[in-house]
This record gives sequence, C-alpha cells and structure tokens, in this order.
Amino acid sequence: MTGRAPTGVRLLPYGLLSCGLLPYAAWALTRAALLLCVFGVFTVPGPDVTVDVSAIYRGWYEVLLTGTYPLNDVTWQYPPGAALAILSPALLPFWEYATAFYALVLLCDALVLGLLLYAGRRPGIRRAGAWVWIAGVPLLGPTVYARYDLMVTAVAVAALLAGVRHPRAMGALAAFGALLKVWPALVLVGVRRGRPTWAAWSAAALTAGGLAVSFALWMPGAFAFLAFQRDRGLEIESLGALYFHLARHVGWEGRVELHYGSMEFLGPHVELVSTLALGLAVLALAWLLVWRLRARTFAVRTPADAAFTAVLLFTTTSRVISPQYVVWLVGLAAVCLAFRGTAMIRPAVLVLVAAGVTVLEFPVGFGQVVASEAWGVTLLFVRNGLLAAASLIAARRLWRETVPGARSRGEAGASPAHGGQPSRSLR
Repeated sequence: MTGRAPTGVRLLPYGLLSCGLLPYAAWALTRAALLLCVFGVFTVPGPDVTVDVSAIYRGWYEVLLTGTYPLNDVTWQYPPGAALAILSPALLPFWEYATAFYALVLLCDALVLGLLLYAGRRPGIRRAGAWVWIAGVPLLGPTVYARYDLMVTAVAVAALLAGVRHPRAMGALAAFGALLKVWPALVLVGVRRGRPTWAAWSAAALTAGGLAVSFALWMPGAFAFLAFQRDRGLEIESLGALYFHLARHVGWEGRVELHYGSMEFLGPHVELVSTLALGLAVLALAWLLVWRLRARTFAVRTPADAAFTAVLLFTTTSRVISPQYVVWLVGLAAVCLAFRGTAMIRPAVLVLVAAGVTVLEFPVGFGQVVASEAWGVTLLFVRNGLLAAASLIAARRLWRETVPGARSRGEAGASPAHGGQPSRSLR
C-alpha cells in the first residue's frame, strides 16, 4: 500500500481528508454563499428575505431600546426572551444593524457545528450529525440567516447534547430556549424517567420562572405576545391552507391578505379549518402524553428522537409552517443522527428534502403560492406532504423503540424463513 489518496478522492485536497478539515471547509463554503445572498451580492428570485431584519427587527430594536416591548405592533408574537435576539446586534456597535445580526447568526451556526463535531468524539456518537447540519442549513436558502430561528435552534441543540451527561443543564437551556420561541421546551419530553427527569424538569421550571419574572420586571408588555399569537389566522403555507388553495379555483369567495405579519387566508370557513388545525395539535399533544406514560425503554438517544418527533408533530399541525420553522427540524435531525442506532434516519432524510423544497416555495416561488397557481400549490403539497410523512414515521418508530411489546407485536408475523426470530427493522 502507498500513501497516495484513493482515486475517488483525488479531486479533493487530500490534506482536508487526512486532518479532518473537510467538515469545516464545507461549512465555510456553504455559509459564504448564504452571506453573499443576504448581503445582496447574489440575488435569489422572489421577495427580499432580508426585509425582516433591516425593517421589522430594526424597528423592534428601536422600540426595545426605549424600555418597552412593542405593545402596539401585532406582529410582535414572540416570548419575552426574543428581545435578547433582537437587541443582540448592539453587541457589535461598530456595524450596521443588519450586518451585526447576520454575523451573530453565523456565530450561532458555527457554534452548532462545533458542538456536533465535539460530541462526535464521544463513544456512541458520530459525526453524521454535523454533516446533516452542514448540508441542511444552506438548503433553506438565505431565509435561514434572515430570521432569529437559527439562534433558537442553537440553544435547543446545546440542550440535547448537554443532557447526555448533565440533565440540569439541559433543563436550564430548554427553559431559556422556550422563552426565546416556546418550542425548545419540547426537548424535555424524552428525558429518561426517574432522577434525570426530576433534575431536568425542575431546573427548567426554576429557570423559566426566574427568567419570566425578570423579563416582566425588566420592561412592560413582556407577555403581550400571548394575545397577538391567539388572534393569528391560517397562514397560506400551512397544511390546512392547501384546502383553500384548491377552493380558490372552484369559486371560494375568500382572499389572501397580509394579516398579523404574514400572508393569511381570510373568508368563509377559514376559522373552521384553523380550529381543526388546533385540534390536530391537541391530538399530537395527547399522543405525546400517552407515549410518555407508556414508554419504558430510554436509551441515550431517546431524548433527541423524542424531541425531533415532538417538534415535527407540532410543526406539521401548525397554522403557519413558515420556512424558517424547518431549521428547527434540521437542527434536531442533526442531533438524532449524531447518535448511533437512532431510529430517525428516514424522517431526517425527508426533512432535508423538505428543506430543499421549502426554498423553492419561499422565496423563489412565493408569488405563485400567494396566487394559488399550480406550481406554487404543487410545491406546498410536496413540502407539507414530506413533513407529514416524516411526522408519522418518526412517531411510529419512537413508539416501537420505547414502548414495551410494541416491537414484538409489529414483528409477530415474521416469516419462518427467519428461523422464528424477530426480524430487525431497517432504518
């Protein structure tokens, strides 16, 4: 044997492979492309995704600096901790607001990569999760850097990885994330029963309580977002909205308008479908509660698998499903695939494909989505269908992996050709 690189990798600098720099190089190249997009060097078809930062976030920033939450702006629909993300560019006063915001998102992106690569050195954990993150984020296009959701995802990823050894740290981080955007609270659903659950959940409760009181005392209007969020309608990219996209072609007398900060359907039957969507979310919650009560087998990977499944269920049943929501799923999928033996490989792949479809739906084809044109509706059907399929597969696999007897019942009909032994399911 010689020391030469195999033929199949000679096109890559061999030093990158031999010294482990390939993940960093791939991350740097893909993130450079994202930065070129948000800075306007490359123009992505469709609406300007950076307006949220340069106009909306900047406007909130100015209001927050006066010592109050945006009480008169119904588009402020976020928990009080979101103020920290909006105010964070003040940490880089030598840059313009948008530039500083993109730099901080890039830093959080790098932090997630570093956490996944560092965790990959531990027994039972691998670098596959880092590659999911490297590939999944750019699939969403520049939108992923023009929202603060990647910052929240970094907190959730840190919570899950910390929970392997430090349940209290997991609970504290999950609570902090929940006060940024609610959903990170779901990372606690799969903590192993007994002392780990008590440690994580008690730390979360104490942290959430302390932070909530602090935010309420810090500025007035900390919890005004609850009323604004309650009054939201059915956003045109949601699962339920598909009905109205089709109904517009057969005489439905409704319309699409900018409402509570997003494009929503307004008109006959919208409230009914919106209520049904909330009903699906309640069913998802009920299923999670039943699963939690029935589950007995908790492996080291179970918290990540359960968190991924829970967020998938609530994202798919949401009345919104904005493009930036998918980065939550990419981050959790990355953590799942970092663990050897995870049951979430197929749902994670479906999420990555959905991320690629999402950038075609927004921003590239958003005009066609708003107009309910064939191509826009097709993209929504595909994206939402992928998320729905990933949700169902993830829920089924989580149940089979953790509920006693579920696997044996599913394999009771094994063929005699297997020698009477239960067959291992393919992942």
